[in-house]
Amino acid sequence: MQLNKNDINQLNRIERLKIINSITGIKPGNLIGTTSDEGVSNLAVFSSVVHLGSNPSLLGFVSRPRSKNAGHTLRNIKQNGVYTINHIHPGYAEKAHYTSVKFPENTSEFDACGFTEEYLNNFKAPFVKESNFKIGMCLKEVIEIKLNGTVLVIGEVNKIIMPDNTFVDDDIDLEASCSVGISGLNTYYSLKKINKYPYARLSEIPQF
Repeated sequence: MQLNKNDINQLNRIERLKIINSITGIKPGNLIGTTSDEGVSNLAVFSSVVHLGSNPSLLGFVSRPRSKNAGHTLRNIKQNGVYTINHIHPGYAEKAHYTSVKFPENTSEFDACGFTEEYLNNFKAPFVKESNFKIGMCLKEVIEIKLNGTVLVIGEVNKIIMPDNTFVDDDIDLEASCSVGISGLNTYYSLKKINKYPYARLSEIPQF
């Protein structure tokens, strides 16, 4: 199968959305937790979280344009400056998926989808208690992407909470943490480690 630009443009909206959203491969599946100024918690599934740098420790994610019943995550982050990123695990992948529903702004996805808010160490955004791998984030920058009206939300890592058995030999084992990946809009994958290779140096390339 081959698709050129004209073929892609002629696809219907849903077909194009599913294909373009999948061609990058499996992406991390995360739940982002926030709270509004009115005290209503919000939880939403994202597959766009990406590492931007380690010094300072920056992560980014892409947020779609806000509409009447969507965009609560970005609004809450702008209001309060903090949010959490929580790994999705197989036992509740289905519940995590349904946080993508456009609930009214006075409805908490924690309640609607069966998750538990967890506030840790005076951090003002809610973690997902059911997640065993949690990251507390502080907002640093919001960059508008003019090409399609989305925004890149950049935050600095403030707190990392993960099981001891996931940190092995100065590395994180995502298979051990049972973290889940996402492809497209609604397909979830478990992760299996293939191997671990040494840092790549020109003088140490194996003979292939």
